[in-house]
Amino acid sequence: MFYHKPALFTRILNRTFSVFASFGLTPSGMVTIEIAGRRSGQTRANVVTLVEVDGARYLVSPRGQTEWVRNLRAANGELAIRHRRRRRFRAEELPAEQRAPVLKAYLKKTALATRQHFGLAPDAPIEEFERIAARHPAYRITEAG
Repeated sequence: MFYHKPALFTRILNRTFSVFASFGLTPSGMVTIEIAGRRSGQTRANVVTLVEVDGARYLVSPRGQTEWVRNLRAANGELAIRHRRRRRFRAEELPAEQRAPVLKAYLKKTALATRQHFGLAPDAPIEEFERIAARHPAYRITEAG
């Protein structure tokens, strides 16, 4: 299982950005997600960047099988997104063979912060993204009805 644990400084920075993202004070697409913890049931908040591909919105985990990914799976895809206001969403995990275009779009948008996790340049051929897709979960998100 691929998981690149963030350093202490990164965790502190993520918490800070989470507060700003909740109020809509961050760059485009940066939001706070809230997911029930798989063991405690307590709400866990993480800052992430949404990416849009062909009119659909996606979450990507550049660090692999992170805590938020494991919690999202345990929560059956139920989450809330905070960006100025809180809204409920459903997330559907993409099979690895469908992730490459989403990973490429995500890396193009976030290369400065996430390039080291992918080990690719944003303009790498799609085949390179297909090769690493199984290590990076991606979710299509839709508003909960």
